[in-house]
Amino acid sequence: DYELCEEWGHLYPVPREDLINLHREHLLHLLEMGDMEKALQLLQRIEDPGVCLAISEQSLDQHPNLAASHFLADYLTAHFYASLTTARRNEIQALYIGSKVLLTLPELSRVNYFHLSSRPLLMLEQLLMNMKVDWVAVAVQTLHQLLAGREIGFTVEDIDNLLSKYAEKALNFPFTLKEKRS
Repeated sequence: DYELCEEWGHLYPVPREDLINLHREHLLHLLEMGDMEKALQLLQRIEDPGVCLAISEQSLDQHPNLAASHFLADYLTAHFYASLTTARRNEIQALYIGSKVLLTLPELSRVNYFHLSSRPLLMLEQLLMNMKVDWVAVAVQTLHQLLAGREIGFTVEDIDNLLSKYAEKALNFPFTLKEKRS
């Protein structure tokens, strides 16, 4: 049905907003089905870069599943980096990095942290508070690789400060230890 509507749009004048809505729904449908190849082909068929940008941004704002969010954030960064405001660019890159970190977690646990996908530092802090040290190690390694040369609102130093803060709290004993004497 989407393809039929797209063909109809080539034959008859369709208002820009309706065209954006059609393509957005089609894109979200393809991403929901996990067909990234067809989603990419759909975006490449759209001739007007402004329409393509609107479709991609609106789709991302619908908060699709993890794989779709990752795909859209990557596509927007790769194709429209210069067209985005600094704040929006940081937001999209944080979502890209957060989704990449989420993909390093065990599949069954991702749902517990999905709501933090656009806030990687907060996700890292949540993992620390939940004592998921092994997961934190992988997440920190992934973050260090992804942050190399990128400006997204936080730095490697912010990650190190967060780790130091929780390491200090782990060593802080609120009571004195008494020796047992035999």
